[in-house]
Amino acid sequence: MTAAVPEVLFVCVHNAGRSQMAAALLDHHAKGSVVVRSAGSAPAASVNPAVIAVMDEIGLDLSKAFPKPLTDEAVQASDVVITMGCGDACPFYPGKRYLDWELPDPAGKGVDDVRPIRDEIERRVLTLLQELSSPIVD
Repeated sequence: MTAAVPEVLFVCVHNAGRSQMAAALLDHHAKGSVVVRSAGSAPAASVNPAVIAVMDEIGLDLSKAFPKPLTDEAVQASDVVITMGCGDACPFYPGKRYLDWELPDPAGKGVDDVRPIRDEIERRVLTLLQELSSPIVD
């Protein structure tokens, strides 16, 4: 059975910043039309407080979000895997669509430095959502 709803997995090393923002933004903008997951190859203990703050500024609550470990199952279930600096730690499966988004790591940065990272992620998420909702022509 072909998945009627595309599944997207965002992966970064700690799953505490970029991948959390991307997942929350895609989930918000997709309004249920995409299954969204995020994970880290070496998950941190908690989500970056500056990330929680900049997402709160735009009305997205990450206060209950937590870093999750990357699993083969999550990758296998996904149609699109978007990596953000996880390097060789990300498993590769033939037939999956992989994108690598090179973005600054928000770790150790304050709100003023994380805000432009959030805005760039949102721009890319909106482009991705447009691609996912367009019919694929062979």
